[in-house]
Amino acid sequence: MASFRRTHTCGELRESEVGQSVTLSGWVNTYRDHGQFVFIDLRDRYGFTQVVFEPGRGKELFEAARELRAETCVAVRGVVGRRLPGKERHDMPTGLIEVQAAELIVLNRCPTPPFDVSETPGVELANEDLRLQYRYLDLRRPSQQKLLILRHQMIRAIREYLSADGFLEVETPFLGRSTPEGARDYLVPSRVHNGAWYALPQSPQLYKQLLMVAGYDKYFQIARCMRDEDLRADRQPEFTQLDFEMSFVEQDDVLGTIEGLVARVFKTCVDVDLPTPFARLSYDDAMLRYGSDKPDLRFGLEIVDCTDLAPATEFTVFKSAAKVRAIRVPGTAEKFSRKQLDELTEYVRQFGAKGLAWIKVEAGKLNSPIEKFLPAASQASFRERLQAEPGDLLLFVADSEDVVCQSLGNLRLELARRLQLIDPSRKDFKVAWVLDFPNFMFDAEEQRWVSNHHPFTAPQDADLARMESDTGSVKAKAYDLVINGYEAGGGSIRIHNPEVQARVFAVLGLTPEQAREKFGFLLDALKFGAPPHGGIALGLDRLTMILGGTTNIRDVIAFPKNKQARDLMTGAPGLVESRQLKELGLNS
Repeated sequence: MASFRRTHTCGELRESEVGQSVTLSGWVNTYRDHGQFVFIDLRDRYGFTQVVFEPGRGKELFEAARELRAETCVAVRGVVGRRLPGKERHDMPTGLIEVQAAELIVLNRCPTPPFDVSETPGVELANEDLRLQYRYLDLRRPSQQKLLILRHQMIRAIREYLSADGFLEVETPFLGRSTPEGARDYLVPSRVHNGAWYALPQSPQLYKQLLMVAGYDKYFQIARCMRDEDLRADRQPEFTQLDFEMSFVEQDDVLGTIEGLVARVFKTCVDVDLPTPFARLSYDDAMLRYGSDKPDLRFGLEIVDCTDLAPATEFTVFKSAAKVRAIRVPGTAEKFSRKQLDELTEYVRQFGAKGLAWIKVEAGKLNSPIEKFLPAASQASFRERLQAEPGDLLLFVADSEDVVCQSLGNLRLELARRLQLIDPSRKDFKVAWVLDFPNFMFDAEEQRWVSNHHPFTAPQDADLARMESDTGSVKAKAYDLVINGYEAGGGSIRIHNPEVQARVFAVLGLTPEQAREKFGFLLDALKFGAPPHGGIALGLDRLTMILGGTTNIRDVIAFPKNKQARDLMTGAPGLVESRQLKELGLNS
């Protein structure tokens, strides 16, 4: 094989190499036998090169070429030539040349693959579970390789940017203590200390705060994190995030640093200039206008509050509801049939709504089943509030705050999908900060207050005095980075005062003894001159997904789990021997 060491990659050759003797190695992407000629497209992660085999260069070589099939691994030696006039491929960098083969070595044959790897136009993509079972083949697909290359470029850009800004990359432990931070922990039994358990990190949150106490004022880490939670298209049980913390800062310092970093990533990876500073929305404003704390700002269809107009109507549903809000869909009244409106009604029911009221706006009247319950003055008020024009469609949900937000927020996205308001082929990125989240949320099932983010998030200074008396009104020094409707990252200014931290634990229902048992090391550290500090974590899998234009987080992870958190390739999770369980004290 030493004599067949490759001289060039399959994406490297150009007209300037015509006449040179070269050696290429890779996989047979496609195979074409034209009788007098055999053509293959040889592929590696750098690209494709057409190789031609002719009978005149040796019968044995030609017959060997006729036996080649897709995904066979080969090395080819030959001379670079120009393609025949009219046979050029201007859609590929190597499309003006070909390699005229003189020697061939089959490095490893491949049986018929379980699915097409070549991504030939018109060939349907295989079932995801099948592709995950043979992930090493799926990763050969050019589009898949582009996503992993993009991920590498993103992480390299992050490291270069933060290192140049004085940040230190510090690793934190995988085996730690189980602490109540939100999602369920993955637990690891200790062999040395039978009955005791480690927890895999949901995030390096506590460790990075301790690094701030230790004086490392600019820290980052490309951190692996694990959470035992329900899965969806943009979530995995193990994931990667940029973990980031700074000392002696306020909120604007953190936001400014991240804006510069994210702008650099987008310019480096997809050649998009993001305008900075990013737009800012309060949590309350985002929920009111978009029904979501991660609004997609690439299109309009803002939600409008009409609650104060409801009492003047004769429509009981409106008058009895806590909130009445609507979406104006301009110029679409004739596009939605009664059947389609019924479909939208069923769509919002899955989010708790009891129904969906609709109005088609005409020049002289409102066309709607509820029109008879709206006096003329009410009709005029709704027209004015919603800035309604003839031809518009108005969609209303009347219910509790949570149901209205859930229903209209999701309906807004469904309307954008149906009306094709987002062009997936465009590099259109709308980035915003969502700020001033509630610090606490009331858990109706457990009948207690819980942290909206995590228990180390600092409350707004102005709200500290009423933290115990009016807990639900307390806002947090917290912020989320939202890109195209995805939460790309979230962070906060942390509590550095041990007395405030103790008060927060008390609001969460932890006794002083429970707080010390679970977080004693943190409370002790905060007493030793802890500086003001804050940070953020950016989800790198989700950010790669956004940059790469895919909607499935599994596409951007080399070896992901499927929707049931299983590794179909290796069979994990799997059974272990009883001997191993006995060593861990889990089996008598």
